Amino acid sequence: MLIGALAALVAALCWTVASSLWNRLPTSLSGGELNLLKNLLAVAVLLPFVIGRSWTAPPASLLLLALSGVVGIAAGDSLYFAALRRLGTRRTLTIDAGGPAVASLGGMVWLAEIPAPLQWLGAGLITAALLLVAGQRPADGASQRLQWQGVVLALGALLCGSSGALLSRAALRDSALDPLQSAQVRLLAATLVLLPLLWKLRSARLGPQPAAARWPLGLAATLLGTTAGIALQQAALQRLPGGMAVALLATAPLMAIPLAHLEGDRPGWRGWSAALLALAGVSALVA
Repeated sequence: MLIGALAALVAALCWTVASSLWNRLPTSLSGGELNLLKNLLAVAVLLPFVIGRSWTAPPASLLLLALSGVVGIAAGDSLYFAALRRLGTRRTLTIDAGGPAVASLGGMVWLAEIPAPLQWLGAGLITAALLLVAGQRPADGASQRLQWQGVVLALGALLCGSSGALLSRAALRDSALDPLQSAQVRLLAATLVLLPLLWKLRSARLGPQPAAARWPLGLAATLLGTTAGIALQQAALQRLPGGMAVALLATAPLMAIPLAHLEGDRPGWRGWSAALLALAGVSALVA
């Protein structure tokens, strides 16, 4: 249990820093194209660690893991990147903290993990945090319309990410695959779905290039968020109940507040209140 909790918290930290790096990356790529790029990098990085291992797993588990990659990584991360460019790191991660509520409801329906009354309270507090963020004034240079577009995209990313986590949790219950192997299956499935966007990446490479090299930021964000983050997420999902794992993974908004000023984002009382509500909600869910 302790190892799973630590894995979830470190994964949240990895995603927070990676999200900030992706948001600072100078690029004209769409959310889907950026997602394909980081998935290709992540698959290449993970390959040496999984290529010689035993892959004994039921076909149903592999199918569920692949489906979780399509839903949670291909669709969810593409929407997440699009929201990130409109809302910034802190706001996007705060909306993404609604995952515990979705995961608890989904776990109740599909995995027979019935939430306790205190967990329902936690889900309500996290929902209140989400509403506070949605009602905040736009960040510097952003319009109200752009902010609402980001909110809708972040909510879509939340639903896809939570659904992918639940599918992965269901697969890992009957599988002997380790976290790195399950992460690679999910990433490969997501990459295959996004491959039609490869020609756009080639076109973008031929266009005007920025003065500073972009690959160090992209590589660092991929290693932190996609490689380490997903592997740690899988370890947490394998050792914790679905709702508790996603709740601990949702502590990222609290970690994002110290980075907010780097993006011209002023949390204000709404931002701090949302962070505190999310913290209270997470605490209630894991109590």
